[in-house]
Amino acid sequence: MDARELTGSIVALVTPFASDGSIDFEALSHLVDFHLQNHTDGLLILGTTGESSTMTHEEDNAVVQAVVKQVGGRIPVIAGSGSNCTQTMVEKSLAYQELGADGLLIITPYYNNSHEDGIYPHLKKVAAADGEDIPCILYNIPGRTGCSISLRNIERLAAHPNVMGLKEASGNVGFAADAARFINDDFRMYSGEDALTVPLMSLGASGTISVWANLQPRKVHHMCAAFLDGHVETARSLQLAALPLIHGLFSEVNPIPVKEALAQMGMIEANYRLPLTAMSNGAAQALRSTLKEAGLVA
Repeated sequence: MDARELTGSIVALVTPFASDGSIDFEALSHLVDFHLQNHTDGLLILGTTGESSTMTHEEDNAVVQAVVKQVGGRIPVIAGSGSNCTQTMVEKSLAYQELGADGLLIITPYYNNSHEDGIYPHLKKVAAADGEDIPCILYNIPGRTGCSISLRNIERLAAHPNVMGLKEASGNVGFAADAARFINDDFRMYSGEDALTVPLMSLGASGTISVWANLQPRKVHHMCAAFLDGHVETARSLQLAALPLIHGLFSEVNPIPVKEALAQMGMIEANYRLPLTAMSNGAAQALRSTLKEAGLVA
């Protein structure tokens, strides 16, 4: 499966946990089937929404292995291999490549942050690692990491043959417009903000890496496909209609609300690993009202 051609809706998949804190692989399998049946164009596992920052390397590997095996090449599987330790990110990236992932999502160094001249080799070292020939998507989310990928570094990294694109999640449309200047046949942009998918596609983005798609994969796929097929008004209408639900999914830190929503829909249990905790009863009820309005619960 060639991830370099990936367009449309890529779900930022949650990692379901059992009540004892272990990974619920049965629920994970059901989620993968749900997306395969509902036209999701690609799966991103072990991202921010997947709570990978709370998981061991052995658990990460087990998730990659299970999802790759189940998908069986039907759609691309992208694995988040990011770390604030460059060598750890390289090791994880090579391990996921060996396990059959079709692409990687690589992030700027959170906590220790670094500056422009440190971020560039941090990201390039993964793309240029010995034995590395898997396409990489840069992940720009300064609100989480405390640092951004500069436009200069996006331009330099976009020229590397193993860097296929950018997940742009700064929430800054002006920055995204500047970054869109580097889009070409070998370098794509994906929206990392559900509320801004259609605006970023108007700048040239190929689709979205989406939290919202966990709940309504068919609708997110349809919105992206409509835009790519030239039906801009249809895509615009779907984007605007979904905003109350999207805002509900970010009413607390991601992925708390989306896991609560999936639990209310009967798809997983709303279990988290510290420091993430369950929503308060009031917040969960407010989210339920939003889900009812969207037709997702009775």
